[in-house]
Amino acid sequence: MQAFKRPYYWHAIYTRSRAEKRLYQELCSKNIECYLPLHKELRKWSDRTKWVEEPLLRSYLFVKVSEREYYDVINSSYAVRYVTFGGKAVPIPEQQIEALRLFLEDENRKVDLCPGHLEKGECVEIVCGPLKGIQGEIIQIKGKSRIVIRFDSLGTCVYTDISLDTIKQVQPVMR
Repeated sequence: MQAFKRPYYWHAIYTRSRAEKRLYQELCSKNIECYLPLHKELRKWSDRTKWVEEPLLRSYLFVKVSEREYYDVINSSYAVRYVTFGGKAVPIPEQQIEALRLFLEDENRKVDLCPGHLEKGECVEIVCGPLKGIQGEIIQIKGKSRIVIRFDSLGTCVYTDISLDTIKQVQPVMR
């Protein structure tokens, strides 16, 4: 008689704040397959600079589990809950996890994330460059890196190629 083989699926799990590496180690010690995407960052302190590996996606870890191990993961010390949709954990296709792994293995590729989804009407602040500190409103999005921003404080609109890592979303200023 052939043994029944349970299907394994990748899922994303929320971790406690800044506990991604600890949850990863805990699950590995339980022989649960997991993946923590890391990227190198140059950190500056007052006395030194150093390259450190940081989680690419803060508070997330990917686990490949069957129904049997599903609850073992959530009962771990640093796990909060699965990423769900309609009350069910969302399975992630294997090829998406593999694509993320291959993408991060390329050391010549700089990886940046844009938090959230930028839309027309959102308020943003320039965080570096000659316009650092100036806040404006997104008027138009043209492709992945070309946006039009209206700066009330400057009395004009700026149409430019701008890297999304040079802006951050902010709450609109009440007048």
